[in-house]
Order: sequence, then structure tokens, then C-alpha cells
Amino acid sequence: MIDLRPIGYIVGLIVAVMGAIMLVPLAIELALGGTAGRGFLQSAALAGFCGGLTALACANRRGQGLDLQQTFVLTNAIWAVAVLVGALPFLLVVDGMSFTDAIFEATSGLTTTGASVLVGLDGLSKGLLIWRAILQWLGGLGILILAMIFLPVMKVGGMQFFKTEGFDTLGKVMPRALDIAQAVLGVYTLITVACVMAYAGFGMSGFDAVAHALTTVSTGGFSTSDSSFSKFSGPLEYVATVFMFASSLPFIRFVQLYGGSVTPMWHDPQVRGFARYLFYMVALILVYRLATSPDSAETIFRTTLFNVTSMMTGTGFASAYIPDWGPFAVLIVFVLGFVGGCTGSSSAGASVFRFQVLFLAIGAQIRQIHAPHRLVKLRYGDRILEDDVIYPVIAFFSWYFGLIILATVVLALSGLDFETAVFASWTSLANIGAAIGPGVMPSYTMLDFPDLAKWVMIIAMMLGRLGILSVLVILLPRFWRS
Repeated sequence: MIDLRPIGYIVGLIVAVMGAIMLVPLAIELALGGTAGRGFLQSAALAGFCGGLTALACANRRGQGLDLQQTFVLTNAIWAVAVLVGALPFLLVVDGMSFTDAIFEATSGLTTTGASVLVGLDGLSKGLLIWRAILQWLGGLGILILAMIFLPVMKVGGMQFFKTEGFDTLGKVMPRALDIAQAVLGVYTLITVACVMAYAGFGMSGFDAVAHALTTVSTGGFSTSDSSFSKFSGPLEYVATVFMFASSLPFIRFVQLYGGSVTPMWHDPQVRGFARYLFYMVALILVYRLATSPDSAETIFRTTLFNVTSMMTGTGFASAYIPDWGPFAVLIVFVLGFVGGCTGSSSAGASVFRFQVLFLAIGAQIRQIHAPHRLVKLRYGDRILEDDVIYPVIAFFSWYFGLIILATVVLALSGLDFETAVFASWTSLANIGAAIGPGVMPSYTMLDFPDLAKWVMIIAMMLGRLGILSVLVILLPRFWRS
């Protein structure tokens, strides 16, 4: 029987911290004379009380340590409880918001998906807009880092937690997991600050710059306007593209870069692959649009670069409606959304690394068929890929595309048209957030989806963010018996 008290202690602390973070939007509401302050005060008090009480009740087991089984439960528990806490302000601030819609919005925020059920963002309270942005920033890496801070208290191996989160440290570049967590948090924060300054320098208001920096660096895509990034079209699209690209690279490489070592970033096969795939696809769509669109060459280049980067990184910002570009562009973006960015970044999707390993495994199998007695070793960069890396990747893709099909079927049965169902399963499981299909019109949100469809998307968003296998493993009966 798994002892849940050590898990409860960490989860309680994290809930209490999230309650404290709610004081930020509360302060914004008070400073601007907004009307949502009471809702945030109630949410903060409730989260602080429940989190603190849970941590106190479980404090007698805080020094016992966690095994791998408990760590998997902890990972899933953190995300599930964080969604419930994150939904509180939506329930207490937005008039008439249902429980399903509040959970959907919080899940979309924390998983950095960016799909939404809210309309009228331009008139929404500033506190709620910044809370949406904070949720995405926390989900990008923050919750992982937050948990890592508390893990030493529990005497649990931090590398175990990185593993259950699907976070690749790309080699143990530092002696302790806590050192990695602190270094990554520092990089994440510095990139966010740089993004705020860049946005403000190119004309965004201070509030918009902060809100969009939080959702750009987390590759989340929540905006402060119903028109998403089209409100800021022009040079700001280039700024956003740079930071979306940077945030899709392994943060560990930035740590090494800060330490004066350029080689790891430059020679990382994943980084080179990500940049190459993005370049090829932007070029393909650019040529296609130059031949079919009446817009100016600069407009076509800018909107293509921005929107394709946004889709591949899983950010989900939009300055144009991609289906208007034609079916060829939609097909390219659809494929890119599955690929996503690099492991160890805030980006979504299956990750370039997994696709590279999959292609290597397929190539090796073809060579093995041609020469059955030949011993084929897979090389990824300067290292040999062992079976304990290859088999989980193959299992991941088996589940990944199986779940895409299953989610599409259930979404279609819930009442969505087939096109909308396909894109809804894609945008949820790949954590992209783009609203495409007849069912999202006219608001370009999921507001009018049936509740069943929203819950299917909620589950898909969580599975996509946690890597599928780390969720499915705790559903096995033998996991709880072992």
C-alpha cells in the first residue's frame, strides 16, 4: 500500500504557494480599482488554508523520502490539484462560469495549451488576464521547478522526478537535481525578463508586455485580446518569433551557454533538427503563399514565419487564420504541431527528439531486414541509443496516435463535426491551443463545445503535457500492488 502522506505534504505546500501567488492579480485589481479583487482574495485564502492544513496534517512523514512509485503519483497529483486550485479564480470572478469551463481554462493554462472558452478578453479584468498568463508560466516549467524545491525536504532523488515529468536533462551536467532546477529556473526567468523588455521596447504597453512575455516563454499562447496577436502585427511578430524559438530549445543548453560553453548547443542534434525542420516548413509555405496570395512579400514572410513558428512550438498565438492560406498550409502546420519543440524546453508536441529516435529505429529495422545478421547500433549525436531509450519512444508513439484517433471519435460522437473533432484532438494532445474548424466559429474558442467534448479535451491536454505514459502507468492495477 502506497503511503500518501509524503505526497500530501508536498502537494499541500504547492497549493499554499499557488494561493500566495494569487496575491499578485489581487494587487493588480486593487491598484487599478478593478472589481475582481474579492474573488482573488477568497481564492487565495481558500488555497492557503487548504494547502497549509494538508501540509500540516502530513508533516509527520516529511522526512521519510519517496520511492519511484510515490514519485509517479506525486507528479500526477501535483498537476491534478494545481488545475483545481487554478480554476478557483475563474469560478469566483467570472459571472456564470460553469465548473467544466473553469477546469477547462485552468487545464489549458497549466498545460500551456492555450485553448480557451473565454470571450471578451479585451474587457476582462486585468487580474484575471494576468492570472491566465501566470498559470501558463507556472505550467511551462514553474510547477516542475516548484516541486524540485520541495523534494530535498522529502529526501527523494530529484532525477526521479525529472524522469516522471518527461524532462530530459540531456546528460547530468550538474551534480545535483536541485542545482539543475535552480539553473533552469534562472534561465527561464532571464528569458522572460528579456522578452518583457523586448515587447515593451517595440511598443506594447507594460501590462501587455508582461502578460505576453509570460505566455510566450512558456509557449502557452494566452493573449489579452480576442484577436490574439493580430492586435500587435508588425515588428512585434518578429520579436515573438525569436522568443518562441528560444523557448523551444533545451533550457539546459542555455545553462551551459551561460557558463561559456557554446559547443553543446551548437552540436545538439535535437537543436539542429528543430531549426532545420522549422526552416524547411516555413520556406515551403512561404513559396506557396507567394504564389497564391495578393499580400506584399514582407507581410507574407512575417505572418508565415510567426504563425508557423507559433504552431510548431505549440504556442498557439495567431496573427492570421491559417485555413485561409489553403489546404497545403493547413497540412504542413498539422504535421508540425505533432513534432513540437525540443525536450527539456517549455514547448509542446511529441518533441523533435522522439521523432528523430523513431526515424532512426525505422531506418535500423529496414537495414536489419536487408542484412539479418548485421548488428545495427543506433547513434544519436555522440552517444549510442540503448533499448531503454528506443522502446519507450516506440511505445509513446503507439499510444500517442492511438489516443488521437480515440479522442477524435469521442469528440465526433459528442456532437462536433468531423473537421473540428480532428483539430480539437490535435490541439489538445499536442498542447497547441489553435482553434480550427467550423465548430469554433464565430468566437474562435471552444465556448460552444458540448461539456463531454470539453472533458475529453481536458483529459487529452493533461495526457499530452505529462507524456501519456507517466499517466497511464498509475492506472495499471499492478502499479498499486507492487
